Amino acid sequence: MTDFKGLGLIEPILRAVEKEGYTTPSPIQAKSIPALLEGRDVLGVAQTGTGKTAAFVLPMIQRMHESNVLPSRKTPRALILAPTRELAIQIGESVRVYARHLNIKCTVVFGGAPIHRQAKALGDGVQVLVATPGRLMDLMNQDKVRLHQVDTFVLDEADRMLDMGFINDVRKIAAELPKKRHVVLFSATMPPAISKLAESLMDNPVRVEVAPQATTAERISQTLLHVAKAKKRSLLAYVLKDEAIKRVLIFTRTKHGADRVTRQLEQDGVRAGAIHGNKSQNIRQRTLQDFKSGKIRALVATDIAARGIDVDGVTHVINYELPNEADNYVHRIGRTARGGDSGKAIAFCDPEERDYLRNIQKTIRQDIEVTSDHPYHAEAVSLPDLPSPKQGGGGGGRGRNGGGGRPQGKKSPGKRFGDKGHGGHGHGGGGNHGAKTQCSKKSGAKKRSAPSKGGPNRAGGHTPMKSSRRGGNAI
Repeated sequence: MTDFKGLGLIEPILRAVEKEGYTTPSPIQAKSIPALLEGRDVLGVAQTGTGKTAAFVLPMIQRMHESNVLPSRKTPRALILAPTRELAIQIGESVRVYARHLNIKCTVVFGGAPIHRQAKALGDGVQVLVATPGRLMDLMNQDKVRLHQVDTFVLDEADRMLDMGFINDVRKIAAELPKKRHVVLFSATMPPAISKLAESLMDNPVRVEVAPQATTAERISQTLLHVAKAKKRSLLAYVLKDEAIKRVLIFTRTKHGADRVTRQLEQDGVRAGAIHGNKSQNIRQRTLQDFKSGKIRALVATDIAARGIDVDGVTHVINYELPNEADNYVHRIGRTARGGDSGKAIAFCDPEERDYLRNIQKTIRQDIEVTSDHPYHAEAVSLPDLPSPKQGGGGGGRGRNGGGGRPQGKKSPGKRFGDKGHGGHGHGGGGNHGAKTQCSKKSGAKKRSAPSKGGPNRAGGHTPMKSSRRGGNAI
């Protein structure tokens, strides 16, 4: 295929695509769009930045337009699930951009925003619903949305939903859908749990894989800098003297670390901002816009908060702290070299992180080239390996202000969250972890019974499902 017209897309969509400056489909688009237009289920394995959002949005809105589907109160015809609010917002924007000539109504719902406004938007009529799993469950429990007429179900970044503890919620949501539905699942990696989920949801899917699982894009130049932990700040300041680093995304493992690095950058004269789960939605969106516009040079983020960041022209990604989950390295550096551009990824590694480094190199199936041409190399390589730091999730659970996942596993005794910020316990992204917030007996929260599948009610919808979640607004 040499252009989008050859994929069978209709003229109004082609006009919208052309206006965005795209002329040639990416490999994932060229392979997915024809199958989706035929109504086939598609299981896609693709790295971030490959154009997978358009790969499922374009055929979805075309099929909806051709079937003459009109907006209906509380009843979407297409449901797209995303793990974080940033990604949900990005997908919603893509739907509106590509459907600008088709009169298709899209609503986006996520935690950390007033639920009554989202319920009103659904009540006003919707065709495409983009949602994070937790907030969708909340709306279902309040009978503000009904899924019995959904004919297209999309799971984007399914591996991240697994990491964030959303898979059980995904299964509950899928159980409310009609048995006859069109299913699309995209994931950067394909762990066994995602393969099993896909098998349970899909009917003889077309498998589309544009790059080997968990490998890194060929257009990304990767370098490794060994450094003592205490010298990372100095190394970062040294690296950022390079004027070629025009727009840089810097990753830390924890929210506290992101704030600390941001303060240090500002002190060193680098315009910077941070996004993570303790930031309000308005602040996160404003900071992201400042990064897109060039008002700030450096954006410091945790793994979960960075999901859905789709910014053109990110020249560099710096792993200030290596991720404790190797797959996250692939997702991190995929924020550069988007849309066919090239990019550079720089990793700082201290003696405590060498186990993480070994796991990363095993996962990406290559050794990262070591750069010794910096003032802190000799001291770093002379230091012995140290035990890895405790795993910090970098983002908290599915809290009231959260953008990430609900942790699975044991509950900690006493207070739910500590009074002071700290590194987390692998909860995933975007909650109140590390904030001065705690659940207490005074909150009046009641223990709920285990969730059960809802059924039809007299109004033609469904009986709200019970939820075992504590608290209210999850994302």
